[in-house]
Amino acid sequence: MRIIGRDAEKEMLNQCLHSKRPEFLAVYGRRRVGKTFLIRECCSKHIVFSISGAVNIPLKRQLNNFMEALEEYSGMRIEPAKDWFDAFRLLRQYLKGLVSKEKKVVFIDELPWLATQKSGFLPALDHFWNTYASTREDMLLIICGSATSWIIDNVINDRGGLHNRVTKQMWIEPFSLGECEAFYKNNEIELNRNQIAELYMIFGGIPYYMNYVEKGMSPEQIVDRMFFEKNAPLKNEFENLYAALFKNANHHLRIIESLGKSQSGMTQKELWDDMGALPGGSLVKALNELELCGFVRRYRDFTKKKSGQYYQVIDFFTIFYLKHIKNRVEQDIDYWQNQSSSGSRNAWNGFAFERLCAAHIKQIKQKLGIAGVTTEISAWRSKYPTPGVQIDLVINRNDGIINLCEMKYTGKPFKLDAAYDLALMQKRETFREETATKKALHITMTTSNGLAAGSYLGTVQTQVILDDLF
Repeated sequence: MRIIGRDAEKEMLNQCLHSKRPEFLAVYGRRRVGKTFLIRECCSKHIVFSISGAVNIPLKRQLNNFMEALEEYSGMRIEPAKDWFDAFRLLRQYLKGLVSKEKKVVFIDELPWLATQKSGFLPALDHFWNTYASTREDMLLIICGSATSWIIDNVINDRGGLHNRVTKQMWIEPFSLGECEAFYKNNEIELNRNQIAELYMIFGGIPYYMNYVEKGMSPEQIVDRMFFEKNAPLKNEFENLYAALFKNANHHLRIIESLGKSQSGMTQKELWDDMGALPGGSLVKALNELELCGFVRRYRDFTKKKSGQYYQVIDFFTIFYLKHIKNRVEQDIDYWQNQSSSGSRNAWNGFAFERLCAAHIKQIKQKLGIAGVTTEISAWRSKYPTPGVQIDLVINRNDGIINLCEMKYTGKPFKLDAAYDLALMQKRETFREETATKKALHITMTTSNGLAAGSYLGTVQTQVILDDLF
């Protein structure tokens, strides 16, 4: 199967496979993002041993799985291992018998599920690397996991035997819109760019979800089949997703559900107040883990350096679940098709399009001709709650300009009239007054289908359309 995109990741894997030293690569990223597929496709000819942890099974079963995999790769009957040190001893014996001079890949997938508390897996892995694998220039050890925060805390930033042992790290991000378009074309699925964007605003760029998309269906039909039919494949995905990533996911789910109420995000104080909770260490830890795993982003208010830290849910699938699935009681198998022209659907499109733009800052900068300019991304809320204005995407450039991005999702070109232009001008001047900035302020209209003929462009300096995000 052809790998879509992932050029930088493929290049890093290629460098590891051809380096003249032992390599220890840590791969992490959101669950379902395609980490395992990428590694297996790029390294299939070099993998000499592979094991994947399984969630919520006892140590003895994990050890048995390891030994069964070792027997399969070695083609030999191998004695049962007493513990993880014994298992890695038997793995070393097998590897010593391989005579090829090419890089030999040992791939340990879903590492956090293997390295459970008191299992002894991490000390055994540490011993395997430090006493054996790190002495052989033909070894490439790849560890992989969806629990990004766990990988970072327990391997990359480990203060014990694995400290500074990882030679390379790889963060696997969701597909961009352009990569989604290439994915669908590769699978001979005919969708226009507006339809690809509509699906992105629900699934994000997650290949696992996109694999369920079939030929000959509209986006509305696709969503109904995947979420709302009796045997919908993603009906229980939300619960499974968080339970698989976090050992005790209750705090994480409470945080997600509270943050999901706010389109623009919350400060920590606002979050704890909404949850009716005291900011204990376990809650702060859960919030940080959600950020590291790509479900939540932290951003600052343009005018505040420390006190203006906001947290916002950015995982498209999670947002859709919270808005349209979590509290539904009726069983309407054509739910999304029936929402196609409703007010709530239009409001959803506008909200989700803002998230879509925030996920494609690189492409927006490319369109503005500032790909190489140092920028800082933030948002801004007026200090006056009434009438109060806010700008959800502020691009503060190092060349003396700030782009204030106004985002609009409509099914046809957006008509910008004189009254709307006046409102934009007032928003710009309020920003200038409250921030006291001396930089030039450029209103940037970011729209799904451009501006309609005859639009009033007095205040707008630059435009970005959906096509530019591809």
